Amino acid sequence: MSNEQSTTREERFAHGLDVLRRVDGEAGQRVIDSLADISPELGHQIVSWGFGEIYDRPGLVPRDRQLVTLGMLTALGGCEPQLEVHVNAALNVGLTPEEIVETLLHSAGYCGFPKALNATFMAKKVFAERGLLPVGRQQPERETATPA
Repeated sequence: MSNEQSTTREERFAHGLDVLRRVDGEAGQRVIDSLADISPELGHQIVSWGFGEIYDRPGLVPRDRQLVTLGMLTALGGCEPQLEVHVNAALNVGLTPEEIVETLLHSAGYCGFPKALNATFMAKKVFAERGLLPVGRQQPERETATPA
């Protein structure tokens, strides 16, 4: 018997809401609240299915799920509001600002500089709001040729 059949709609929502709060905190709740007057069912599905069923699967830890999510939202482009939520979520589940910046830099090679820039500027906004700027990453030293 599948989980869908053995639990009620309300139980699935409650479980998803617990996962959402652990991962996205207030930002996720604001997204769901913003749907109340236009599409409460979309909010319900995001919570019940997206977080309760998919996000809470045992195959990946939340930290890894956020790395994947950041990469996909960056590649899609035009998802800056969702990136804002997921940069916060990435910090909430243990990613460091340096790891987030590196993830977004890595994405430039696969989805292009404009999308990587947009994602990085969204990360900068989140970091500023959380008092995490400047990001304390040292730039690698360039190798210089020595005269022969």
